[in-house]
Amino acid sequence: MSTATSSNPSQHHIMGVYSRAPLAFERGRGARLFSTTGEEYLDCVAGIATCGLGHAHPTLVEALKTQGEKLWHVSNIYTIPEQEVLADKLCAATFADVVFFTNSGTEAIECALKAARRYHAVAGNPDRIDIIGFDGSFHGRSYAAVNASGNAGYLDGFGPRLPGFIQLPFGDLEALKAAIGPTTAGVIIEPVQGEGGARSLTEAQLVELREITREAGILLIFDEVQSGMGRTGKLFAHEWADGAEPDIMCVAKALGGGFPVGACLATHEGAKGMTPGTHGSTYGGNPLAMAVGTAAFDAINTPEILDNVKTIAGYFTQQLNGLKDRFPDVVLDVRGKGLLIGIKLASNNREFMALARDQKLLVAGGGDNCVRLLPPLNLTLAEAQEAVAKLEKTCEVVRAQAAA
Repeated sequence: MSTATSSNPSQHHIMGVYSRAPLAFERGRGARLFSTTGEEYLDCVAGIATCGLGHAHPTLVEALKTQGEKLWHVSNIYTIPEQEVLADKLCAATFADVVFFTNSGTEAIECALKAARRYHAVAGNPDRIDIIGFDGSFHGRSYAAVNASGNAGYLDGFGPRLPGFIQLPFGDLEALKAAIGPTTAGVIIEPVQGEGGARSLTEAQLVELREITREAGILLIFDEVQSGMGRTGKLFAHEWADGAEPDIMCVAKALGGGFPVGACLATHEGAKGMTPGTHGSTYGGNPLAMAVGTAAFDAINTPEILDNVKTIAGYFTQQLNGLKDRFPDVVLDVRGKGLLIGIKLASNNREFMALARDQKLLVAGGGDNCVRLLPPLNLTLAEAQEAVAKLEKTCEVVRAQAAA
C-alpha cells in the first residue's frame, strides 16, 4: 500500500463522508500534480474528468483573472450577458435550443428530471412521472439523483425510495420497451458510464434508444456530465451515432475546466414546461463561472483537441490490451470510449490505485472492480507512454505480491 503522507492540517473537523487517499497537492501544471511533500505525479484522474485541459491552463487562468477583476455574482433576477454567450455556443454546437446553467452535474440532473415531468404535466398528463434508468448508473448525490441512479449503497439510511424511479439492466432495450407504460415520463442514461465501470452503449443502441423513446412519446435524457466535452473524441459521446440526439442533456465537469459549471441543455419542446418560477439557482450561471466556461468550451471544441483525444485513446487501447495479454492474472478487460477508459482487474481496485500512486501515477476507481483513466484531453503521447509504463510496473507489483 502507498506510504505517502500529507502535511495537511488535522481533518477532525471535516465531515467523514470521504475515504481519502493519504495525499495532498499544492499545485498543478498540465497533467502534473505536485504534492505538499514535493513529489510529482502524473495525473490520469483530472479531478474525475473535470480538468479537461489539465491544471492551471493559461487560457482559463487568464479568463478567471480578467473576469474576477470585473464582476463575480449578481443573481439571476438580472440579465447576465455572459450566460447568453456560452448558451449560444452550446446550442450552436448541439441539438439544443435552450440552456439552464448550474454549478454542478447533480444540479443539471435535477433540472432535467424536473423538466421531463413538467413536460407531461403541462400537456395534461401529470401522472407521467416515472423516470427509467439503468443499473450501474451514477447521476449525482442529491436525493432525486441517487434515486434515479438506484445504487443501494447511496440510498441506504436515507428513508424510503422516492416514487417514480425505475432501474433496468444497462443496455437492455427489450426490457426498456416492456417497462414503458402510461406513467412513464422519460429515460435517463449515460452513453458511456463513468462510475459504473466505463461501460458504453453501441452506436446502434443509441439510435434504437432514440427511436424507442420517440415512438413512446417520452423524453430521452443523456447524462453526459462525464462523457461529454470532448472526452470520447467527439464533443459529446452520443454524437458518434447519427440520429441519436436527445431531448435533454446534462453537462458539467470539463465544461468549467475545474471551475464549478454545469448546464442542462434541451430542445424548445423538451423544455416547454420550464416557465418562470418553476426552477432557479442562486449561483448558477454567474459571470465568473460563465467566463471560465466559455474559455474552456472554446479551447476544447477544436479539431486539435478532439483529434488528440482520438490519437491518445487509440494508443491507450492498443497498449492496455497488450498489458491484458501480458498480465491476464491482473487485467481482465479494457473498456470504455475515448479517454474514458476502464481497466477491470482481478485484484482489488482500491489496492491497485494505491500501488499506482507508489509509481507516481494517479488513476480513479470505478464500479465492477475497475480503475479508470481520465487524463486531460491534451495529454501528450510521451505522457501516455509514461502512464502505460507506470501501469505495467504496477501490474508487476500486483503479480509479485500475489506470488509471495
